[in-house]
Amino acid sequence: MARPPSDPDILAGSGGVRLGEARTNHQGRRALLLVRGEEDTSEMKALAATMGIDIVETVAQKGRADPRTYFGAGRVDDVAQWVISTPDHPWYGVDLVLLHTNATPRQLVGINAALGIEAWDRVRLLLALFTAHASSVEARTQVRIAQLQSDRTILREAVQQQTTGERAGYGGGGVTALQNVIANLNRELTNLRRRQRKHANAQREHRRQRTRSGARTVGFVGYTNAGKSSLFQRLSGKTVLVEDRLFSTLETTVGRMEKSPRILLVDTIGFIDNIPNATLTAFKATIAEAINADLTVILLDASDPYHEAVRKLETTQLEVLERQDEPVTPLASQRPPQVLLTKIDQAHPEAIAALAKTVTDMGFPEPLGVSSLTGEGVDTFQHGLLCSLFGSPVNLRVSPPAHVGDEATERWVSMIYEAGMVEDDQRFEDGSAELLAWLSSSSVAQLMAQANGRIEVK
Repeated sequence: MARPPSDPDILAGSGGVRLGEARTNHQGRRALLLVRGEEDTSEMKALAATMGIDIVETVAQKGRADPRTYFGAGRVDDVAQWVISTPDHPWYGVDLVLLHTNATPRQLVGINAALGIEAWDRVRLLLALFTAHASSVEARTQVRIAQLQSDRTILREAVQQQTTGERAGYGGGGVTALQNVIANLNRELTNLRRRQRKHANAQREHRRQRTRSGARTVGFVGYTNAGKSSLFQRLSGKTVLVEDRLFSTLETTVGRMEKSPRILLVDTIGFIDNIPNATLTAFKATIAEAINADLTVILLDASDPYHEAVRKLETTQLEVLERQDEPVTPLASQRPPQVLLTKIDQAHPEAIAALAKTVTDMGFPEPLGVSSLTGEGVDTFQHGLLCSLFGSPVNLRVSPPAHVGDEATERWVSMIYEAGMVEDDQRFEDGSAELLAWLSSSSVAQLMAQANGRIEVK
């Protein structure tokens, strides 16, 4: 909050309150990071760096978090005095305070009032990052819902602190300006959720149509910056944003795997630890596209330190698989999620082996490894996808025309190519053909019915 909660910068008619400057580009901002104890701040610093925010100093205080201001009152006063500093002080120009926690509304309002400069916790940093990266209508809608939900909790706390012991208006029947803002915010949330439901219904219908056509979907999920978009681009040839930064992908991208017209790949948002339920729910439609796929692939960065990689896998399992309306766990799914180790060109073989063993110990199938940069392991992974989705390839024989006017062999061969992925194609002098192809059982049955005996399984 750029101002104390007693003087909020209200955006009239927008249904919200401006809790920061009217911008999505925070490049060059200077911030202090407040942390309790000796917590690992690397993730929060990486998020800030992704936005171009310069953390000039990390200020730590031992003990339990103060329920009102996160830091104790004395330490908050010290920080407040140094924030108003001279040009020769390292803190000069600091206009943002980051709290290394998912702070309560009371803590955010309290520390903003004490310091007089904008204060973000982990959730608000994520929302600012999402806002900066959102490009599609789908992503902007999801981010706006999450932002308004978070704003509403802050506004309610501000209203409570302002009106404690008072009656608003004659006889207590009036409302404050902030209460009007909350009412507008609720109306905007209702409209945005209605729009999101329409989008979710459209996605559900698209999935139903793909299933009817015999297509199979593979959803990529995992920790942010695990290499999902790089692998998606490698397999599909479809250009997507690939950057070495957190949360470069916020919306769903669906693309067809090359050489396989019946396998669709789904690239979606990544995750980090302790995402609040309300924030995660705002991205439910995006997550559902990958979770409801025929096969869910969890991407795990093999170049990470061992304990960090295991933590990220546990995070993905919790945040992505177990927080859904219908939980998907490695032991309860008919087609359990497959773990894929990425960036193996940057990892030592012994580290890869140790990580693979831990993955299987957690109940997942034995993982494969790939490098989207060098292409190592990609062909093996593609073959594994085909086996998992279609089973073994089918050997089909196309008989030659028996009578004048019968359809040419080439027509039925062409339909087999359209329905699946052909690995071997042999032609014979009598006009017949034999093909080895990856096809779903429904596609095989449909082809045989249409061909009236011209196509048979050998």
